[in-house]
Amino acid sequence: MLNFLKYVLATIVGLLVFFFISILLLIGIAASASSSDEVSVAENSVLELKFNKPITERDPKDPLAEIGFSFGGLSSTDGLDEIKAAIRRAKSDDNVEGIFLNMTFVDAGMAKLEEIRNELIDFKKSGKFVVSYTDLSTEKAYYLASVADRIYLNPMGTVEFNGMSSELIFFKRLLDKLNIEAQIFKVGTYKSAVEPFFLEKASEANREQLNSFLNSINNYQLQQIAKSRGISTQELKNVQDNLLVRNPEDAKKFKLITDIGYYDEALTYIREKVGIEETDKLKLVELSKYKKVKDNIEVSTSKNRIALIYAEGDIVDGEGDDGNIGGNRFAEAIRKARLDENVKAVVLRISSPGGSALASDVIWREVQLTKKVKPVIASMSDVAASGGYYIAMGCDTIVAHPNTITGSIGVFGVIPNVQGFLNEKLGITVDHVSTGKFADMPTITRPMTEQEKEIMQNQINQIYDTFTSKAAQGRGMSQDQLKEYASGRVWSGAEAKERKLVDVFGGLEEAIAIAAKKAGIQDDYRLKELPARKTFMEEFLGGMSAQAKEQSIKAEMGELYPYYKLYQKASNIKGAQARMPFDLVVQ
Repeated sequence: MLNFLKYVLATIVGLLVFFFISILLLIGIAASASSSDEVSVAENSVLELKFNKPITERDPKDPLAEIGFSFGGLSSTDGLDEIKAAIRRAKSDDNVEGIFLNMTFVDAGMAKLEEIRNELIDFKKSGKFVVSYTDLSTEKAYYLASVADRIYLNPMGTVEFNGMSSELIFFKRLLDKLNIEAQIFKVGTYKSAVEPFFLEKASEANREQLNSFLNSINNYQLQQIAKSRGISTQELKNVQDNLLVRNPEDAKKFKLITDIGYYDEALTYIREKVGIEETDKLKLVELSKYKKVKDNIEVSTSKNRIALIYAEGDIVDGEGDDGNIGGNRFAEAIRKARLDENVKAVVLRISSPGGSALASDVIWREVQLTKKVKPVIASMSDVAASGGYYIAMGCDTIVAHPNTITGSIGVFGVIPNVQGFLNEKLGITVDHVSTGKFADMPTITRPMTEQEKEIMQNQINQIYDTFTSKAAQGRGMSQDQLKEYASGRVWSGAEAKERKLVDVFGGLEEAIAIAAKKAGIQDDYRLKELPARKTFMEEFLGGMSAQAKEQSIKAEMGELYPYYKLYQKASNIKGAQARMPFDLVVQ
């Protein structure tokens, strides 16, 4: 027995020693990697952008990737900030002759694509080339590719160019079969987030708003493509509506592409542009390497700072995590910026469909306190709707793209009644013993009484009144006028600007410029990004377990994995919600 315990103890000690040695080695590797982070680019190089990872607002700074490891084969994400910085750097880099867009699918929202696309257009002003190649191009990928000087499409490939649509899934019949009742409380004719639980198809109001903002975004996209390709918007619209592009020959006929050719033919053209022989190796530099190239731009040493606060994901109560916007955590980030004497202005970068009404209001309050002492500018990315609009509406200036999704000023709550499901499907009964008639409110194991429903609806009404009142105050209009644009209706950025829900068209750089001007520090500032990033060890220790768990779930669930992610989102829904009525995915 003693020998057994001795061996067990020795094993445990050995494992602990191995663990700590591994950590020390990784720290050493990390230090070595960081010391050699700066890389050089050879002459006649071409920056290759694949966009084969989801694009988030902020580069994740994955510690495993930085030291040359990929845990479990997981791909990470690319940050919009690093992509734009790389394109700008390449514009002035004498060693970079052009950019090669080698892509098929692009996992990003329309506003992020807009900012990348604008950077590519600006890059071309340098006289350098942009070449695109694809086997199969989605609508999003083509939107980026349309700025290229030469666009190659595989002879067996195709370009998706058939417009935008929204596919809605309804659960009413499923709930009926399970004998689950969705007890719904909402304000807003267009607040359609709850429609899947009590309807079998979209309401006329929901269909109206979908049709309106999808057409607005699509028309804007066609206008931008028309400018790049030298085609009239009307002609492009005709091609799109009648699906005239069905093969590569059609794509070339209607001037969506310039060349039908294979990957090697695109590379041959690039070699000619660079001025090297066919037998010479073409120096393609991937983003992951090029983002480590040192900028020649002189780094500001100014004490003046503009706090850039990234708010991306669902808005949730409490601290939240890296994948969402925790009300307390982001309120704290804004508070720190307010109390920091060196921070002269704040830019709130928002990419959120909303979420908790309470958390949204907690953040809104800090915005109000901060704008009393320094400018606060909102920069809307792909979506800043419902709760996302709530945290933006009190800012001094709201900047958005024409294809940003915003508005959705409305509130809803759903309390399921699973009594029938438990009783009739599972044979489970639930009894209640309470000190008062409202003691167990809300509960999901019995139907709500009429009085309870009235109380709940009144609470939702009150939150909506608060939402619209504060929105009206922030936008400088009467509450009645604001309500004309509210009622849960979703708008494109272009539609929102017409209704004064948005002030200026532009991206993050325009928002920062506005903040600097309002603070009087146009040429004398540097950025301070918040919330603060985790340390290497925090990222490493937390990232390993999180990535391993995610990889395991993804492998197990296969095609059902996206629905699991929806379930994860739903599990965070607590209390009244200021949330966009659907997840918009444009391919």
